Parts: sequence; structure tokens; C-alpha cells
Amino acid sequence: MKRTAPSPAQSTGLTSSEARKRLAQYGDNTIYKKKRLRPIVVFLGKFNSPLLIILIVAAIIAFFLGERVNSIIILLMVVLSAILDFVNSYRSEKAVSRLTSRVATSATVVRDGIPQEIDFSLLVPGDVIFLSAGDVVPADAEVTQAEDFFVNQATLTGESFPVEKHPLSTTDHPIIFMGTSVVTGTATATVVMTGSMTEFGKIAKRLSQEAPESSFDTAIKNFSYFIMKVTIVLVLLVFLIHIFLGHTMFTTFLFAVAIAVGITPELLPVIISVSLSRGSMIMAKKDVIVKHLPAIQNFGSMNVLCTDKTGTLTEDKIVMVNYLDTFGEVYEPILFYSYITTALHSGIRSPLDTAIAEHKQFDISAYTKIDEIPFDFERKRGSLVIEHDSKGILVTKGTPEDVLSISTACERNGANCAFSPDLVRAAHERYQQLSAEGYRVLAVATREITLTEEVYTKDAEHDMTFLGFIIFLDPPKATAAEAVRDLHELGVEIKILTGDSDILTKKICLDIGLPVRGIVTGTDVAQMNDAELMHRATTTTIFARINPEQKERIILALKRGGAVVGYLGDGINDAPALRAADVSISVNNAVDVAKETASIILLRKSLRALRDGVIEGRKTFHNTTKYILMGLSSNFGNMLSMTAVSLFIPFLPMLPAQILLNNFLYDSSQITLPTDTVDATDIRMPPKWDIHFLKRFMLVFGLISSFFDFITFGFLFFVFKLSESQFQTGWFIESLATQIFVIYIIRTKKIPFLESAPGPLLFATTFAAVLIGWIIPFTSLGAYFLFESLPLQVIVGIISIAVVYLIAVEFAKRIFYRRMAATS
Repeated sequence: MKRTAPSPAQSTGLTSSEARKRLAQYGDNTIYKKKRLRPIVVFLGKFNSPLLIILIVAAIIAFFLGERVNSIIILLMVVLSAILDFVNSYRSEKAVSRLTSRVATSATVVRDGIPQEIDFSLLVPGDVIFLSAGDVVPADAEVTQAEDFFVNQATLTGESFPVEKHPLSTTDHPIIFMGTSVVTGTATATVVMTGSMTEFGKIAKRLSQEAPESSFDTAIKNFSYFIMKVTIVLVLLVFLIHIFLGHTMFTTFLFAVAIAVGITPELLPVIISVSLSRGSMIMAKKDVIVKHLPAIQNFGSMNVLCTDKTGTLTEDKIVMVNYLDTFGEVYEPILFYSYITTALHSGIRSPLDTAIAEHKQFDISAYTKIDEIPFDFERKRGSLVIEHDSKGILVTKGTPEDVLSISTACERNGANCAFSPDLVRAAHERYQQLSAEGYRVLAVATREITLTEEVYTKDAEHDMTFLGFIIFLDPPKATAAEAVRDLHELGVEIKILTGDSDILTKKICLDIGLPVRGIVTGTDVAQMNDAELMHRATTTTIFARINPEQKERIILALKRGGAVVGYLGDGINDAPALRAADVSISVNNAVDVAKETASIILLRKSLRALRDGVIEGRKTFHNTTKYILMGLSSNFGNMLSMTAVSLFIPFLPMLPAQILLNNFLYDSSQITLPTDTVDATDIRMPPKWDIHFLKRFMLVFGLISSFFDFITFGFLFFVFKLSESQFQTGWFIESLATQIFVIYIIRTKKIPFLESAPGPLLFATTFAAVLIGWIIPFTSLGAYFLFESLPLQVIVGIISIAVVYLIAVEFAKRIFYRRMAATS
């Protein structure tokens, strides 16, 4: 590729010996790569979850007790859970590899005064490099010379349009970043950062680190430890007491492990997987693609959503909305001459030029371009010399301050006016007011000139007649206000994390009805420690002019404050924040790294798409919670009472095989829980995993379950004086009916059936499981489990106890939730 020759002042570059010294000092120009473990080692490491350990032990016990089908199902769910976790780890590695693939493989550098092509990994700070259209920038560097040099930074920042880079500019720091690409022009630059010290390298290093634990992961881990402790205590208690009472070691062991299996939530991975899979299919129909299934749970629990405003709240497209003269009146020549400068100037169109061209087109065939005075960042304006009717016209367009500075007159209704100090001040005030309201503003001025020069320079820009302002805005989306209102009603607080100004962002927020509680800038964030940031983050709506590292800090601060945080981003610079969030959301047209890092992909960048996802996430959360609450109440109560009763009778209240049959029928009845309906009141606010709530629920409803089990014990043992087999049969059908039918009450805070009906599939499976469990003792299969037929009056008595139990649970539920609400 042909390169621009270096200037004499820069042609020497580094010497080869100096480059070698710096390479030894700074290291290779390669981005951070974490040492890779063998895939099998990573996969086996996924089985260290407390819940998976409990389930593996339960599966082994079930297998040796003859429940092979149950054992295989549990193990399949354990393996599936580990595979999903393994795939998520693979996605993180893939995101890093995507970053690596974006970095150049070679670079043109000056060494010993000679331009030469070297491997990019050998670049060091201080090297002089040459870049031209099509090159990928090989390191972070400072531009020292440039000609029409535009760089596409979309891979790093998500910006849609190329950015022009100027050498040693005081207003636009002339840094180009590793991994970005040159669109047009040529440049000479000096390398300032290499390898892991570049912006790309920093992002890659953070992506390679272990992702912070999500809200869902933390909740499941805490719940697993809790179940593990309860199971160990209960099993040890049973084992020791039964040995003390003189029962045989083998019988005691079988009974103890059956109790352990009975209290273990072995169906939890199934319920979670089915719920998540079903939720992902429903969300896919609503333009929300779930890449990482557990993210659905966090999606439902999300109570804070952090997002950029561009493309989410706004259209991500600059449009021209007005053109006003010094006196605040619409004036057509402003639009006409701004159109001429856009149509006739050379080089790449800026987004503002595109907005002007799309607003209205004019016939300018009678106008001829004579010369152009290009825009630069010192003057902050550009000019065209045009000819019309043999007259020369100089047209200048640029920032209002710089156009006003060269204007000595203004125009109103076609007539020139002296630009008095009062009018100049009024023009400045109008510009400042428009800027404060969030608009982007350019100004246009003209003057007649004689066409005598061969080349026109910036010296021609004087004594201009000021025409007025061109006003632009990235307008709010038509759907943004409704989406913000919907998310607010669902209890999700929106926070804006943007590189734009606080004034512009505040205007957009107010336009769409998003209340602004507080504003913090990147400068403020840099001065805060983590504790201060956590406090401010919870009370702030807008974070303006922040960098990628600060985005990640804000996400982590909100999580430390107890929030379940979602982050919507589409640039490489968003990847660390996406990785830190509980719910990482990107869009279909985002850069590859953002999509690899995200758990959820929106097919359209809209908050309305998020609303549907939040609702499905909450349905999944509540249906999963129903199973956990069932296990903590009826299952725990039954196992607790069975353990206690076994101390007072000369035989086991249920045989190990009967306990496992009970457990199998119960689990089968709950398999359709993911299809259950969820009350509208449960969807209204973000749910939260609360281990203290679960413990209180277990204590209250577990004890109620045990109390009625004791009544059943007295009824069977003392009133009817049943034989051992009849007692075990009665206990079996009573515990099965109560622990399954209680789901109708526990699944809702409302009155079951009257105010909240269960899903048809859940009703069918629960009713069928109880029916089968009550029929088995009266069939030949019952003899295999050592069941014995019961007299009619015993069955009637058991039904009566079950009905009273369900009524008692309903009343207790109302009192329980009322007191929980009063203390929260």
C-alpha cells in the first residue's frame, strides 16, 4: 500500500536498539490473554455448585434404592446445568478472541530513519507510524500530521459516523485507538500506548477476568447452602436417635437417606430449565433473543436499567428541526445557503450535513463552485466561494461563536442591518439558550466578493453578514415516553449512562417524561471512592460524559447497593459494563464483542421490547419460586414430622421405598409448574430472592404441615389403632394429598380458584398424581410397596384432616403476608 512520505522532522523515528530496549521495558504489543485451561477441566469445575453436589448425592442414593429412573432424570438435569454454565464461560473467551481479531497484524513504522513493515506486536511507545485508508490502527497513538483523516471508531465507541482526527488540537484530543479503522485520508502518528495499556487491551483484560456473580446465581447458591445445612442436620438427627433407640444400622441408614432425598429439591433444575426455555421461546416471538437462559430470571428481578440515550431514547439520527435568524424568525436563505455548502463541498459528509440535505433540496444548477476553504478545528468553520449571475459569494458555515466572530452585519427579511453590540449579544444569548435546551447549532454567514483570486484562504473570512442559526436534534423516539412509563409501572428505574453532555441528556429525559433525580458527570465519578459512588448512584438518574471504565464502576456500585442491574449497550466500550451487569442486553446491529458478551439480544433497539422481556422474566421467577416454597413448606414439614413420629412408634412411619414413591409422584405433579398462570399483582413489581423470607416461610408453613401430620399420627395410631402396614398406607396418602394440593394455596396470595385459578396443565398433573397415589394401595402394585387397604372411615377421616389443613394454610397465608407487608 502506498504511504505518505514522512516529514524530515519525523523521518528518523526510533533506532532499532532503542526499540529493542523499549520492547523489553513495555512488552509485546498484544492484548491480554488469560491462560487457557483444557475444556474438560473447565467443564468439571462447573460441578462445584452446592446445589449440584446435593443433587448428585441424591441421585446416587436414589439409584441404589432402586429409583433408577428418578436418579437418571436428576443426573441429566445436573449435567445440563453444568453444560449451560460451561457455554457461558466459552462465550466470554469468544468475546476476547473477537477483540484480538480486530487488531492489525502489521504496521508501517520508521526505524533508523527508514519506513518499514513490521509485525504489530513489535511496536513500542515512541514509534512513528503511517496510516492511510483501509488500515487498522495497531496501537493507541497521537496524530502528528493528518490530511482529510477520518477514523471509524464504531468498534470501540459504537459511534455510527467516522470521526475526523486533527494533529495537536486543543478541542479534539488527537488520539487514535487500537482496533479502529481508517476510512479516508492519511496520517502520521506517534505510538503512546501498546498492548494491555491500550483502551482495547484494558477492555480485553477485564473481559478475561471472572464475571461478577449475578443476582440469580447468588440467590441459588445461598438457597443451596441453606438446604444442605437443613438436610445434614435432619439426617444426622434421625440417624443418631434411631441408633440410640436400637434400630438396625441398615434400616436406620435407608430411612435417613430417604429423608434426605425427600427434602432435597431434586426437581429444581428441571423446573428452572423448563421455565427458562419456555420463557425464551415466548420472548423470541417478541423480538427478544435469550442467549444465556439464566438471564431470564435476572431480567424479571431487574429493578434498575442502565442505558445510553442514543438509539434507545432517541432515533440515533440527527435531524434538522429549524432555522432562525438573529431575531428568532424563520428565514429561508439560512436553509438555502446551508444546503449549498452541503451539496458543493468535498470530503465526507458529517451527520449535520446529511440532516441539512435530507430536510429540503433546492435547485442550485445556476450556482458554480469556485473554491473551498476547508473546515479545521482552529477556526471551527468552513467556507465555499461560489458564482451566481457573474457575482461571487463567500458562504461560511460553522460553530456560532466562530461565525459570529467574523460577522459585522446581519440580515432581516432580505435587508442588511448593522450588527450592533445589542444584536450581537442577542445572537449569542439565542445560541446559548438553544444549546441549553439540548439542540446542536450551526451558523451561516455570507458576503459578496470579487472573483479575482486563484486560491482563496481563510483570510477571506471577514466582514460577513450573519444570516442565522441551523438547529438540529436527535429527536426522542415516538415510543420512548410510553416505554419509560411502562417500565416505571413495572418498578424498573431507568438510569442514563452517556458520553454526551448533561444538558442535552436532561432535555431528552424531560421530553419523554423521565424524571431526573440527580446528575453526575464523569469528572465527579473520578473523584469518588466506591462507597461514595454507591451512595450517589442510587439517587442519580443521569451520568454524563463518562468513560467505559466508569460505566463498569457505576454498574458494580448499584449492585453493591442491592439493585438487580440491567445494562443495554452496543459498542466494544460497553463490553465491561455488560459483563458486570446482572442482565446484559445488546442489539442485533451491535458490534460483535458486545453481542458475544450480552446474554440477551434485542432485534430492535427499543425499551418497549424490554417491557415484554421483563414480564416473561417475572413469570419465570414466580413459577420457580412456587416450587421452592412448596419444598420448604410441605416437603420439609412432612419429613420433619416423619422424623419426630418415628421416635414414638415401634416401626417406621413410612418405608424408604414408600418415601421415594411419594417423592416421585409429588415431583411428577410439579413438572408443569412452568406453565402456571401468574397473578398480575406479582408481575407489577420486581421480585427479589430473599433467603430470610424463605426461612420464615419454611418455619411457619413447615410447622403447620407437621402439626397436621401429628394429628394424622394420633388419628391413625391411637384412634383406629392401625397395623404397621395400614398406618404407613394412611400416612402415605395423607402426606401425598396435603403436600400436592397445598400448591393451589401457596402459588398465589389470593383466594385460590375464586380469585386466582391454576394453569390447566398444573391442575391436571396435580389431580392425576394424587389420584394415582390413592389408587396404588388398593391394587396389586400396592403389595410391592407393602401397602394395605384401609377401611372407609379411615379414608374419610384422612380427607377431613386434609381439608382442614388446606383451610388452615389459607388463613395462615393471609396473616403471614399481611405481617410481612407491615414489617417491610
